[in-house]
Amino acid sequence: MKKQSSIFLLSLRFDYLGKTCNLLLFIKMNLLRNKMSNYDVPQKIKAAGIYPYFRVIESDQDTEVVINGKKVLMFGSNAYLGLTNHPKVKEASIEATKKYGTGMAGSRFLNGTLDIHLELERKLANFVGKDDAMVLSTGFTVNEGVLGCLTGRNEYLLWDERDHASIIEGLRTSFSTKYKFRHNDMASLERHLRRCDPHKIKLIVVDGVFSMEGDLAKLPEIVELAKKYKANIMVDEAHSLGVLGKNNTGKGVCDHFGLTKDVDLIMGTFSKSLASIGGFVAGDFEVLNYLRHTMRPYIFSASITPGATAAASAALDILRAEPERVDKLWEMTNYTIKQFKDRGFEVGPTETPIIPLYIRDDPKTFQITKILFEEGIFVNPVVSPAVAPADTLIRFSLMATHNYDQINYAIEHIDKVFRKMEILK
Repeated sequence: MKKQSSIFLLSLRFDYLGKTCNLLLFIKMNLLRNKMSNYDVPQKIKAAGIYPYFRVIESDQDTEVVINGKKVLMFGSNAYLGLTNHPKVKEASIEATKKYGTGMAGSRFLNGTLDIHLELERKLANFVGKDDAMVLSTGFTVNEGVLGCLTGRNEYLLWDERDHASIIEGLRTSFSTKYKFRHNDMASLERHLRRCDPHKIKLIVVDGVFSMEGDLAKLPEIVELAKKYKANIMVDEAHSLGVLGKNNTGKGVCDHFGLTKDVDLIMGTFSKSLASIGGFVAGDFEVLNYLRHTMRPYIFSASITPGATAAASAALDILRAEPERVDKLWEMTNYTIKQFKDRGFEVGPTETPIIPLYIRDDPKTFQITKILFEEGIFVNPVVSPAVAPADTLIRFSLMATHNYDQINYAIEHIDKVFRKMEILK
């Protein structure tokens, strides 16, 4: 009887403890939910009727797209060469899917390497002028992975304050000392280089083209400082591949300045000019060998799909075979920048098909985006924290496949809206 009573009391105790644990878990979950429920910025913007995100496109990614059954001109795409619906790119993706299937079901490190992955890596290395290249599933994971493992404790990473979010995320995973320098400010960069131990690795990381403002990294000056302080350089060519290069080759910023040999690592993506999804890093054999065996997003992420690989490879072939596409892109770019400047728009220091139209007011930026959409023009609002609150803008981007009628229509209506909203006088 005594034994039965003890068992009964013990069971009550465990029941009590179980309920207590469940209660504590419930409270913790409520804390999480309460924290998240305080984030109501999107709801407020939606209530105001000016929410500009997740607009659902019902057609291919072209100069004109269909959203909610309405045709609008697309000036918010990163498909700078207009290759996303090119017949050869589509066919390459379809044929690769037929041959290899829809996915790899494993990482490059194990069962996820195909012959077409190696072929694309050889093509990319040759194109950007480096010994070797590695292909990953996204451009974001390239920056995250490289910066997370390339430098260690007591070593240094130096980065431009306007570098892409993927670079910043990579910096967060590194144990190295990190120094942020002011945007394209060489005096700021040099001050930080002086702080570094001269006998330790120092890696300077910059966007080749800064994705919101459209300006170029001051690569010649960066190279000069790197030589002076025995630093290395990594350049993110995401928005310059297919856009810049000597004689409009599309090889990127490093080639544009004739400094490919002075840059240690070149990173690029397939989701812009190369009409696919994925990314790569190119450099010396020794560095790439190290990255292949230590870079976690490469080792522990599923391999880029056959279809995406073949699409990027076909787009690269077109870029090399049809340089007139880059010529056309620059014809459209130079014309558009001049038109905006002549009308009094503030476009900043852009030197690329990325044209910022500064508004410097968050609510007005959302309002203008909505009005322009109603006028049949798709543009992207860029507000804080992507830029400083005083630097909010409309990001107007061009493709080689835009024509003058489309551009003129957009400029006329943007001019009208900016004057109505008193951005232009």
